[in-house]
Amino acid sequence: MKKKLTQEKLGELLENGISEFALAGPEKASMAAIAKKSGISVGVLYKYYRDKDAFFDACLEKTLDELRGALQEIESRDGRMLSGAQAAIEAVQRVARERGDYLRLYLKIAASSSGEYAKKLADEIEGVSADLYRARIGQAAKNGEVRDDLDPGLFAFFFDNLLMMLQFSYCSDYFRARMERFCGGAPDDGALTEQLLKFLESAFAFSSAAVAHHEGEEAAV
Repeated sequence: MKKKLTQEKLGELLENGISEFALAGPEKASMAAIAKKSGISVGVLYKYYRDKDAFFDACLEKTLDELRGALQEIESRDGRMLSGAQAAIEAVQRVARERGDYLRLYLKIAASSSGEYAKKLADEIEGVSADLYRARIGQAAKNGEVRDDLDPGLFAFFFDNLLMMLQFSYCSDYFRARMERFCGGAPDDGALTEQLLKFLESAFAFSSAAVAHHEGEEAAV
């Protein structure tokens, strides 16, 4: 009888799976390559996961556990909008540096999936952060902390788009080169966080009446 894999070994197997799926995509990833890298046979791998789809789901769930942990950090911050935004930015930077394959997997999924499968994955990957950001922004608007003419869902979408591009700028060669092209080199994490918070502060604080949109038009005081 084959010896059961330890929890540590199962964790290593999932990490190797995430790396392979991030490199080749869910469709082209090799289960044989994953098993070999993990030091086990393909037969042992299938003893724990009935097929490739089940194994992919387990790998994706592991990445989502990391995402949920990062979001808990955001929820633990005080209720101020910018405090939560800073926590989100710092979490993106940390996860991108420590778990780059997780984000490269999301990027590969976004580039290759379609139809109902894409919608299912979007619900799983984005649902947690979408609900949190929408609730935090909506509450901040009710509290008078941010402009009151915003749509919480759309602003949550815009905010998450900024974070999404930021995370890919840390873990994708193309997006990293893109960031450096705009910034004149690789920006310091602290400086990037500071400037992004200034950008967000302006976006959340100014109402339409306070901004002059046309030449010669004065903003309301």
